Amino acid sequence: MNTMTTIIPKHALKTGEEFKASLDDGRQLWVNGNKIAKVMDEPALAAGVELMASMFDDQFTAEYAEATTVLDKKSGLVTGRSWQVPETKEEMIGRRMMMEYTSRKTVGTFGRPPDLGPTLAVGILAHLHLFKDFKSAFPECQPDFVENVQRYVEFGRKNSITCAESLTGPQNDRSSPLAQAASLLRVKRVEKDGVYISGAKSVGSIAAQTNEIFFSNLAYPGTPAEAAIWGAVPINSEGIKLISREMLSNPGADPFDHPLGYKGEEADQLVIFKDVFVPKDRIFNLGNEHVSAISGKATLFAHYHVLTRLKVKSEVFVACAKMVTEVLGTGQIPGVRSMLAEIIEYNRTLEAFILAAEANAEINESGVMCPDVMMITTGRLYAIRNYPHIIHVLQEMCGQGLVMRFGKASFENPDIGPDLAELLPGKGVTGMQKEKLMNFIWDLTCSSLAGRVALFENVNASPAPRMRERLVAEFDTSAMVADLKKIAELD
Repeated sequence: MNTMTTIIPKHALKTGEEFKASLDDGRQLWVNGNKIAKVMDEPALAAGVELMASMFDDQFTAEYAEATTVLDKKSGLVTGRSWQVPETKEEMIGRRMMMEYTSRKTVGTFGRPPDLGPTLAVGILAHLHLFKDFKSAFPECQPDFVENVQRYVEFGRKNSITCAESLTGPQNDRSSPLAQAASLLRVKRVEKDGVYISGAKSVGSIAAQTNEIFFSNLAYPGTPAEAAIWGAVPINSEGIKLISREMLSNPGADPFDHPLGYKGEEADQLVIFKDVFVPKDRIFNLGNEHVSAISGKATLFAHYHVLTRLKVKSEVFVACAKMVTEVLGTGQIPGVRSMLAEIIEYNRTLEAFILAAEANAEINESGVMCPDVMMITTGRLYAIRNYPHIIHVLQEMCGQGLVMRFGKASFENPDIGPDLAELLPGKGVTGMQKEKLMNFIWDLTCSSLAGRVALFENVNASPAPRMRERLVAEFDTSAMVADLKKIAELD
């Protein structure tokens, strides 16, 4: 008789129910002009929360445990990979497993799933060697930036928190400095134990469905010291208001009719700060302009996440395209095969960028394994430039299948259902089975939710001109130029 027992390591993980309970904290939230008492009172938010909660429960399953959890070497606890700081290539690829998992779970419809926010804190932690000499510009409050970042990542890891992030301010009159200044998040009052901030942040994705918000201002020339503020606070902090954008999903819909839309969505929030207190130990920059200058480096793991998510979505596009050729019997038509090849090419290229970024990864001065930033940036640029075209190619392969969708109720209606069954079968599948695939592709590429996701991908990845400028500014061409001079005898 085998008397050995399985020893389950102690963990710092939340269950789905614990995660949902953590959101019932009195946060100030408005949807469609109405104040919502609880997040779960809004159907689209609630459905999105349920999807997120299932990710917490997946941590306890044999199927997903490796992708979503890791044994923390310091504490000996099993923790979520969202807060993992990679020190080896294997650990870095482990983080990618988590990113691939959340991307598949949401089919890429969550641009900022629960594991995205922590990448900002991990990204700063990965570059603490650049912070060591930075001090607050305000003598009254002198946080230790390095210690605070380390403490916050540890807090996130041990408490399994979710974290939204917002870097950009609300869109307003760009011709008026006064209009911009009115909304710019900035320090209003400084005390020994912390600061009070006011202003607003925009596109705070999942802010209403998460525990904390990680905030900073994008660095622009002339940004005043009081606006050079990075930090994190609970989303229910006094003085924070969350105003949700219009909901675009179909919570409560039949899964046949809206296979993605019924699962809800991440909701972008306008996050308004009015005299919000940020404790001293939650401040990661305070008035130091040099810290803002390295913000691009701090977003490295967030951009790694973006490229990974786009790669996973490209896998979904390939699978959809292949299934369309099968159910429509178009797999041998040269033009259709050419379109399928375009989608495969897109997928394989994104995969190549990720593998190259990981192959070229190096340990930096903070002891963190970082992927090659130039491969990440170039990959994101390629991804967003081609994303609209790939969507169009997939839609074209579907033909009228995306236009002529009838719904489950029509197929099951005794008067018209038999007609639909007779007229709409695919190759080896019923008309109803064919439509279910078309419904999925509709939600993925044509619906209001899909339109929002496509726009978000373009904005979230950074505009193409900005990424091109980064390539020119940061890519080291010296070795190539030296080789050319030698080959062409230009010295």
